[in-house]
Amino acid sequence: MQSDQLIVFAVLAATLGLFVWNRWRYDIVALGALLVVTLAGIVPPEQAFMGLGHPAVITVAAVLVLSRGLLNSGVVDSLARHLTKVGDKPWVQVLTLTAIVALCSGFMNNVGALALFMPVAVWMSRQSGRSPSYLLMPLAFGSLLGGTLTLIGTPPNIIIAGYRREVGEAPFRMFEFLPVGLAITAAGVLLITVLWRLIPRRENQGSDQELFEISAYLTELKVPAQSKYTRRTLHELIAAGGDEAEVMVIALVREGHYQAMPSIYEVLRDEDVLLVEADSDSLKRFLDVTHLELAAEADSKAEAREKAEQEKQAEKNGDTLAQPDANESKTDRHKERALAEAIVTPGSSLIGTTATGLSLRERYGMNVLAVARQGQRLRQRLGKIRFAAGDILLLQAREDQLPSTLSNLGCLPLASRGLRITAPRQVLLASSIFAVALALIAVGVMPAAIALVGAALAMILVGLVPTGDIYKSIDMSIIVLIAAMLPIGEALETTGGSRLIADALLEIGQSAPPAATVAILMAGVMLLSNVVNNAAAAVLAAPVAISLSRGMEASADPLLMAVAIGASCAFLTPIGHQSNTLVMAPGGYRFGDYWRLGLPLSALVVLVAVPVILWVWPL
Repeated sequence: MQSDQLIVFAVLAATLGLFVWNRWRYDIVALGALLVVTLAGIVPPEQAFMGLGHPAVITVAAVLVLSRGLLNSGVVDSLARHLTKVGDKPWVQVLTLTAIVALCSGFMNNVGALALFMPVAVWMSRQSGRSPSYLLMPLAFGSLLGGTLTLIGTPPNIIIAGYRREVGEAPFRMFEFLPVGLAITAAGVLLITVLWRLIPRRENQGSDQELFEISAYLTELKVPAQSKYTRRTLHELIAAGGDEAEVMVIALVREGHYQAMPSIYEVLRDEDVLLVEADSDSLKRFLDVTHLELAAEADSKAEAREKAEQEKQAEKNGDTLAQPDANESKTDRHKERALAEAIVTPGSSLIGTTATGLSLRERYGMNVLAVARQGQRLRQRLGKIRFAAGDILLLQAREDQLPSTLSNLGCLPLASRGLRITAPRQVLLASSIFAVALALIAVGVMPAAIALVGAALAMILVGLVPTGDIYKSIDMSIIVLIAAMLPIGEALETTGGSRLIADALLEIGQSAPPAATVAILMAGVMLLSNVVNNAAAAVLAAPVAISLSRGMEASADPLLMAVAIGASCAFLTPIGHQSNTLVMAPGGYRFGDYWRLGLPLSALVVLVAVPVILWVWPL
């Protein structure tokens, strides 16, 4: 048994190290760890994948589908629309945004709630002339606090509810998390409102509305008469420029008609005008190779010739020439471009690839015009940039296709995202289905997994979640992580590893009151969740909490609740939770910025949560 303990501790140490290193995705690391303990004979092979059928895994998947249904119906959009009217005072904006995202996070996926309100926060910041950094970090922290309100608010709550069975009790119900969750959420939102000035101000993305100054990179080129590229495709023209002349064709103007994002197989004609995006060096090389003309120069020459001919004709006829509006066609050309900013999420298919490698133009009809990373525009060639989580992309696409394309690529729209015009019937239908599920769980008629799967199925049947979006709604990396870590957590218990850790905690807390032991456990799990996924932290800490309760000869409820709160409150680093990661680039934050507000917020959570936990669930 001692050798099994050593193997489990070694695997856990390696797993945590790989989580922190972040070189491989956490679900891949968790699967590798599961494979090792199974091959070592610690987890029986027939039980290795039993986690996929665990109620916690099913519940998390159902909640993700329900979140998509709530977003599609416009339930949360209707709330977001009213936030644009709260005024310009920074503390009012911080308070309102943080509170509303916390409320939404209690009933839907944290990242989904954050994704909806991020564009609102960026828009409000730009309208007020302040940095988005003042609003985005409070928004992320609010989504974490709100997740503690209910059973379905965050995966750690769902996991901990299931672990309660191991001490012979029924799982925690829907609103049993509410007393402590409401206390820390209210206190946390007030603290954030008071201390928002601790958040670093990042001017590079704050008052500056033009993170991407693309106007200096847009140029109109004309295909001259008798060009060798006449009657050849746009693809051949671009290929002729070579890798050294990177030019992005934004639009084609032909005989006064503007065509956004023309097909790369469009056959060119004489006098075609191409709107291209390129830096000065690339543009010069492209012109040298293709012998296209700058449209302004070509037009001025043509206009001069045409004007001279018209004047000669007018002299013969005795007519007076009317002056044309030279800016009309140019305005019409530019006003139809659909540009949008979007952020690459941690689960995006873009990560590690390039725009060229994914053939974004050919497959999705989308141009990547610019890329920013950590608040700075990347100046290297676009075709060579490998996208990373948190990158902000300036995109051009057809407006009607933009939402679905971003969803398929795993990107979230930023300030250019428009709020949908919602149908009251859909809002009412989605709210009713969700409310019925919550009521069934709250009164104990159905287990959470059954009620939530039923609600998800109902939303699918009434069309709130299209069948094509069902599995896109489910973050499989989270599902695999939880399913793989559950057997490892059980192995920690069966080998006596959790008991060993619990004994160490008991020795530390021997000379201290029981409340101190609860606080130490919560703080330890909180620190762990800042470097590993919160679901993994909950799975690893829950067996320790149960062993600790047995050693203290006390109820496991307060210790399990301490684990749930600690695992959900990762405020110190950008890697502790996806919400923190997502706001890093739009806010221009650095790794060390989070602790400034996160440290006092973490301390407040422990100080508020421990007394409330011990009052509601005595030891």
